[in-house]
Amino acid sequence: MRTLQEILSLAEAYEGELPPLPALPPPPRGTEIAAWIDHTLLRPEATAAQVKKLCEEARQYRFATVCVNPVYVSLARSLLDGSGVGVCAVVAFPLGASLPEDKAYETRRVIENGAVEVDMVMNVGALKGETYGLVMNDILFVTQAAHEHGAKVKVIIEAALLTRREKVLACLLAQAAGADFVKTSTGFGPGGATVEDVDLMRRVVGPGAGVKAAGGIRSLKDALAMIAAGANRIGASASVAILNEVNH
Repeated sequence: MRTLQEILSLAEAYEGELPPLPALPPPPRGTEIAAWIDHTLLRPEATAAQVKKLCEEARQYRFATVCVNPVYVSLARSLLDGSGVGVCAVVAFPLGASLPEDKAYETRRVIENGAVEVDMVMNVGALKGETYGLVMNDILFVTQAAHEHGAKVKVIIEAALLTRREKVLACLLAQAAGADFVKTSTGFGPGGATVEDVDLMRRVVGPGAGVKAAGGIRSLKDALAMIAAGANRIGASASVAILNEVNH
């Protein structure tokens, strides 16, 4: 694991020029894109009936996961049992301002209830306040809790709130703390995924971690643009519309 000093030195080096874009896997063809998508419903007013519909759609289209709030993890797991579709739960969502111990507890609880992936929100205020040890420790609490049970962790950096340097640091800190993915956005911030942010994030983490683009991805064109920039997972509530474009 890189030390904080190594991360800061690397971020300083990247102020000049980022590493080249690594070789990317072939983009999905046709309906293969479903396996790249987390079918998402995170609205605060979401009902159990809407989550059931989400899971029915996920079974039909064979999305990678459904991404839901913690309260619906058990329901989603029961509805998707045997389908091959995973359950992804958000943690400390959407602000990321919980204590590290609370994030770890929430992580363990959603995994107990059936989540196989966890999308945690980074402590954005700590990053902007340059308390980098806290940022890394915060992520480490979650990755350790998740990895003990074989679950993957995506770290949401909320890129629209960050400067270019902060985005670089967020990715380096998440990677050093063992995150499996870095993710652009909650979808509740001032902006969603951009091609430019995905490209930057992929260059920083290289081929060794995933990049999830989420927030504002509403069409097949949007999704493919993010994949071309380096995303290997898409978070979308418009997943069915995206697949319907493929079929037409």
